[in-house]
Order: sequence, then C-alpha cells, then structure tokens
Amino acid sequence: MQAVVCPAFGAALEWRDVEPVPLSAGQVRIQVAAAGVNFADSLAIAGKYQEKMEPPFTPGLELAGTVVEVAENVPDLRVGDRVMANVSGGAFASHCVAHWTDVHKLPDSLDFVAAAGFPVAYGTSHLGLLKAGLKAGETLVVHGAAGGVGLTAVEIGVAMGARVIATAGGPEKVQVALDHGAHHGIDYKSQDIRETVKALTDGRGADVIYDPVGGDVFDASLRCVAPDGRILVIGFASGTVPQIPANHLLVKNVTVIGYWWGAYRKINPMLVRDSMAAALDLWAQGKLRPHVSQVLKLSQAAEAIGLLKSRASTGKVVLVP
Repeated sequence: MQAVVCPAFGAALEWRDVEPVPLSAGQVRIQVAAAGVNFADSLAIAGKYQEKMEPPFTPGLELAGTVVEVAENVPDLRVGDRVMANVSGGAFASHCVAHWTDVHKLPDSLDFVAAAGFPVAYGTSHLGLLKAGLKAGETLVVHGAAGGVGLTAVEIGVAMGARVIATAGGPEKVQVALDHGAHHGIDYKSQDIRETVKALTDGRGADVIYDPVGGDVFDASLRCVAPDGRILVIGFASGTVPQIPANHLLVKNVTVIGYWWGAYRKINPMLVRDSMAAALDLWAQGKLRPHVSQVLKLSQAAEAIGLLKSRASTGKVVLVP
C-alpha cells in the first residue's frame, strides 16, 4: 500500500510504499477514497498533539471509503460497505485500519469527499454543543466560524434553535458562515468582538461561546460571555494557550469547559456513535451542508496542511488518491 509518512517530528512528509498492518479482532480495513485534513494533523507532525504518535507514522484522523477486510468480533460491517471513520492516525494512505466502533455506514447520497470531512468536525461540534448545554433560544458565538470545526458549529447551533453569531477573519470568511445559517457575522479584523457581541445582545453577552482559536479571541470571549454563560474550549489554532483569570469566572458565574472530542472514542465510544448518528440524521434532514474548499492528492498532504496553518481554507480540505 502507499502512505504519507512523517519520518521524524518536524521533518518533511514523504510518500512511500509501506507494508499493510494485520487486522486485530474488532477491526476493519478500509480502502481510502478520501481523507479529511485537520489542524491537529499539523500538531501531530510537530510532536505537539495531545495523543502523540512516534515516528515514523502516517498522519490523518478521518477518512471515507469502502470496507475491504473484516476481522472477527465486528458486529455490523461487511466487505463492500461504504463508510466513514475516525482514527488515531493512518488516514493519509491508500488503505487504513479502524476499530468498528469508530466506523459509520454512509447514506448512499453522501459522497466520499464530503463524508471524509464529516467525522471530526461534525462529531466535535455536535457532542460539544450538547456538552455545553446549548438550548433553543440561547445566543451562541462561534469563533473561527469559517474553519473546519467552526462552520459545523454554526450549522449545528442553528439546527438546535440557537441564535448564532459567527466571528471570522475577513468579509469573505464571514460570508461563508452567513451562507451556512449564521444570523450575524463579525469580522474580527475590522470589528471589536466584545463590543459587537454586546451590541447584538443588548449588553447581556452570549450564553455559549465555541472557541477553537484561543489567544486574544478567548480573552474577548471572557469579556462578552453572559452571566452564567459557558465557554467551550475546543483548541488553540492561534498558537496561544490562554491563561484564565479565575476571578473573572467567579464574578460572572462563568463555566469554562475543556473539551477534547477524541478522548470520548476511548472513554465512551457509544456516546460518540450516538452523536454521530444524530449528526447524520441532521444531514439527512438537509440541515447540514458539508463545505469542502479544496481537494488535493494524498501525496500533497503537506500542502494541504499548509492551507490550514495559513488559514487559507474555509470549511474542510480533503485529500484523495
């Protein structure tokens, strides 16, 4: 088989012939038709991701394709099934091994490219907004709203009945979020996040804030979250991990929720499966529209990751054989 290989942390990615790994009980082998690219891939390659893979390794956390081999103790998957899967690495290859609990059958009408970018982004946002207790009628602020996870949070927030305020860098990115259902958009390059959120909420602030950015954006969130509000910490795309002043949390009765979706694949995989099934149901109802801005070849993985790091993409970047 062929695969993208990270030979050492920080080294250039290589496209190689590699030996396929044998299946263990509960696993399936999938012929990869498309693989989604995530900011976490850049962290893994740099040796900075919370789930460290030792080089040499193949990056890639999500894929879509066709099941070509099934081991024992797999209850509901067969050779030939069209599926998508989330994995702990290995998706940037011609074939990938996944545990059956991480594999989800695809509706016939969901194509492989859209499906490849579905598990991590929609899975993160759906379960995350449930964890934050988002209710219909509440105000949700989504930062990085034109990015891979941000855009899915906009769509799912709208589907849950929230009033969604999207922040993004530049008018084109703000428009992408508005096109996907956001009720209001804030261009943080030209508008002050705190002042604009306060103005849009009659001074009260947001009930829930979804933050995959961190840094100065998190600081702005603390200043525009409503009393008894919740800030969902998704990640730190800005490169800066915020230091949280606990006295601000105390005065406003604010809850900051740390949230790593990937951990639930181990501590409660059935919760992830139920959430994914619910997200796919929202897609079937026409409430979710996966947005892929660029499709590149698997061998162009480094270029694809560069698009995310430079914030040159919107929605998802997907790799295909």
